[in-house]
Amino acid sequence: MTISKEHLPAPSRRSVVTAAGVVSLAAALAACGGSEDGDGYGSDPAAEQKPDSADNTDDTEEAGGGAGGAVLAKTSEIPVGGGKIFKDAGVVVTQPTEGEFKAFSNRCTHKQCPVTSVEGGTINCPCHGSKFAVADGSVQASPAAKPLPPAEITVDGDSIRLA
Repeated sequence: MTISKEHLPAPSRRSVVTAAGVVSLAAALAACGGSEDGDGYGSDPAAEQKPDSADNTDDTEEAGGGAGGAVLAKTSEIPVGGGKIFKDAGVVVTQPTEGEFKAFSNRCTHKQCPVTSVEGGTINCPCHGSKFAVADGSVQASPAAKPLPPAEITVDGDSIRLA
């Protein structure tokens, strides 16, 4: 027996609402989880907007020799009480007090979104509003519950390198 479209029952209101809810949930989870292409911005349009301050982000690394890894920055490029994000290296370098440099992962501990700014003494995630202290990576605003993991850097003269 062949069933034609005319013989199929129309979907119930409950089925349509349930399907819409499932699609919305899937879209929300995709936005929180990042994307497969490695940019970490997922499908959240707000997260895809790059910060307009050159003091906060840098996607370039200079080739470096000598001790440690590539030169990330000169010490003079990291503002006191602030920091700079190195997307390609996966780190945020901060200078909580003059001459003291710290580094942390650039991935929020809530849903692994990349942080995109360092302002007002905090490292900020645009996805859900988590904020982390520049001094120690501790959570200053939720939903993140864990601090940013520290990263190893070395300061050699006026150069900051990955360790």
